[in-house]
Amino acid sequence: MGATIAGDALHRTSWCPPFITLEGIDGSGKSTQAALLAEWLEAETGRPVLRTFEPGGWEAGQALRDLILHGRIPDAATELLLFLADRKGHLAEVVLPALAAGQVVLCERYTDSTRAYQAGGHGADPAFLERLVAACDFPVPDLTILLDLPPRTAAKRLADRGGGDRFEAEGLDFMERVARAYAEIARREPRRVLEVPAAGAPEDVAREVRRGVRRHLGVLL
Repeated sequence: MGATIAGDALHRTSWCPPFITLEGIDGSGKSTQAALLAEWLEAETGRPVLRTFEPGGWEAGQALRDLILHGRIPDAATELLLFLADRKGHLAEVVLPALAAGQVVLCERYTDSTRAYQAGGHGADPAFLERLVAACDFPVPDLTILLDLPPRTAAKRLADRGGGDRFEAEGLDFMERVARAYAEIARREPRRVLEVPAAGAPEDVAREVRRGVRRHLGVLL
């Protein structure tokens, strides 16, 4: 056992670094919450936290990221394979070495994004997707934080922000399909997926994230 919780303090007895992912529709505040959570985790654990992201969070990944987010992809299956190729490289070069070195890893987007966007949003065959994910042998996160934001609120945030990638430009119907897919993932895996309402002020959302992390991962911190 890595830790026990007494009152509001975490007492660490041994160390097994957790792999944490952040998910949510575009505009839900993943980058903001990742920064706040990383700062808190470093203070609580006294250990370094690696913040990373997908797609493209590795040395050779920028070209894939540019193609995925801004290129012309002919169909959902091609898009799916590009995301999986990026993830395989990202894991090999960034995530797994960091975990082996004792770092907490905090990743914005991971396999649940693929399920929600490529299957739920763009209609890739879910059975085909799951066969590929299983064949790739991706590690399962210790905790996934799902920032739950109504699609209409997300659409307004994105409009106020301006610009964006091809996924952000898909429109409200697409965003609603993605949100429904995320909700189904959370329903199926409540022990792994922590849903946090994300419509409030960033610090209020961060407070709920921290409470959930303590509840779900106390023994790993």
